[in-house]
Amino acid sequence: MPNSMLPLVQTHVSVDWLYANSNLEQLVVLDATINKVISSSSVRILKARFFDIKQKFSTVSAPFPSTLPSKDQFEKEAQLLGLNKDAVIVVYDDKGIYSSARVWWLFKVFGFQNVAVLDGGLPEWKAQNYPLEHYQEDTYPLGNFEADFKPELMTDFKGIQAFQNQPEALIIDARSEDRFHGRVDEPREGLRRGTIPSSKNIPYTILLNGYKLKPKAELQEIFATLVDTESVLVFSCGSGITACIVALAATICNYKNLVVYDGSWTEYGSLTS
Repeated sequence: MPNSMLPLVQTHVSVDWLYANSNLEQLVVLDATINKVISSSSVRILKARFFDIKQKFSTVSAPFPSTLPSKDQFEKEAQLLGLNKDAVIVVYDDKGIYSSARVWWLFKVFGFQNVAVLDGGLPEWKAQNYPLEHYQEDTYPLGNFEADFKPELMTDFKGIQAFQNQPEALIIDARSEDRFHGRVDEPREGLRRGTIPSSKNIPYTILLNGYKLKPKAELQEIFATLVDTESVLVFSCGSGITACIVALAATICNYKNLVVYDGSWTEYGSLTS
């Protein structure tokens, strides 16, 4: 297969797949590690580009963390990263699967489909002894990426209130059981304990074996315990990051009509009492 031809990636890929395809032209690897400070001692998968969720791909002025950026902002920052319309993107983070799922979902929200999460992320890459390099001062030719906003993939406070009253919708909370049931304080100072009424709990951690996703059959069993006749699944968490891990797993399990609540409990708990 010529280097200019790369097969479409689907949802998630293994580190073996990434290593085997690492020299192909259209492949772009993104390091989506959240709150990462880049220095000369920072390591990355070969040729990875840093996708700065907090400062470049969020609305920094918003009252809640990691708020969805505008279409124009996402498009501009993607172009500055050298991303093109024909890119094949693989996203990873330093925890295994964490903020990489948020970035995968962001690309979906802005109309880009040829993107996958690296299963196991940087820890699995290191475990297989694949090569790393130090970050350097990289510059990229301006890309021709074009965003196409899909508003139906994200919802806000008004939208989540509407979903609560729709029998065909199920709100799934990705926080831990203790946070979901209000047994422990929220990590965000001043945010009350609680749960979105009518929501159910799938802690994102139960979808993982260590830092990799569980096999599809096991993921299907987890969803089957909660999802009955609902045709729309709405995902929430603390601030819209780990909700995307559950959205990723649901996609693997062939669920359709998926929505992420961008503000999640940080917004809902702040605006209700």
